[in-house]
Amino acid sequence: MAQESTVNLFRRLEQLNGIGAALSRERDIDRLLENILEAAKAITGADGGTLYSVTEDETALKFEILRTDSLDIRLGGTTGKPIDFPHLPLRNADGSPNDSLVAAHAAIHDRTVNIADAYSAEGFDFSGTRAFDVRTGYRSKSFLTVPMKNHDHELIGVLQLINARHWETGEVTTFSEADQGLAESLASQAAIALTNRLLITQLERLFESFVNLINLAIDEKSPYTGGHCQRVPALTMMLAEAVDSTDHGPLAGFKMSDRDRYELKMAGLLHDCGKITTPVHVVDKATKLQTLYDRIGLVDTRFEVLKRDAELAALRCQLALRPVVDARAEGQE
Repeated sequence: MAQESTVNLFRRLEQLNGIGAALSRERDIDRLLENILEAAKAITGADGGTLYSVTEDETALKFEILRTDSLDIRLGGTTGKPIDFPHLPLRNADGSPNDSLVAAHAAIHDRTVNIADAYSAEGFDFSGTRAFDVRTGYRSKSFLTVPMKNHDHELIGVLQLINARHWETGEVTTFSEADQGLAESLASQAAIALTNRLLITQLERLFESFVNLINLAIDEKSPYTGGHCQRVPALTMMLAEAVDSTDHGPLAGFKMSDRDRYELKMAGLLHDCGKITTPVHVVDKATKLQTLYDRIGLVDTRFEVLKRDAELAALRCQLALRPVVDARAEGQE
């Protein structure tokens, strides 16, 4: 039995290493959050779990992902099913820590809370859990709640697992010390992966805002090009999506990934960025020959000068030949 437990632990450690690499490759925030919770459930054998994020004002925990396998409950993330539960406040109305909720307690005090049986646990309010059990016929027993901190040791979320199942029998049991250690290790890796993805997302949004600002400046530069920088990327994406959905003809094999779509959209937005340094009289021209003033008169003048130059040259030739003609006339006389 001990050997089997050791083998199981090594298997889960190998699984944890693979999970860390997989999390670092995920680009989508919702899928990343789902993967974090599913991975935690997998390595601990939990039947369900919840992933919370900290609200922007850092006053509460927000439900992001909720899963319970035995009840086939899948909410949040990429499921398209929102979680309507209210946020969990980190502080009471008087400003004191909200230690009655286990997730808030773990977040505030930065410690893992491992509860063997919620119905017999003291110091925490599980009335919501009991109401859920009555409504669904479920029995919430063991809880493992782990805070998630970023590289600056700032709270970014809480990982909560429910009802550990024995890896052989499937019976609900408590979370072992090994389960807790693996969950804490995963929470640490997940926090780093999530922080990196959030930073990259923020940089992408900053870049998009900068590009949109350039486009707005270009469109406002001339009434003749107003809205052009906004219409081109929209039309580009419409054409690209039409081609992507084609299933016959020479373009049937053309398919775009989400990354391809993003890059094409950025290319469409940046296609006219050179106009930001183009002089206004060039951008704002109404004809091909217009700069600061209409140059068609200048072209007429140039033609007139060329015409006069030709006439003068012809007259000079006539004057140069005339003395010879006069001399021949005198000799004949």
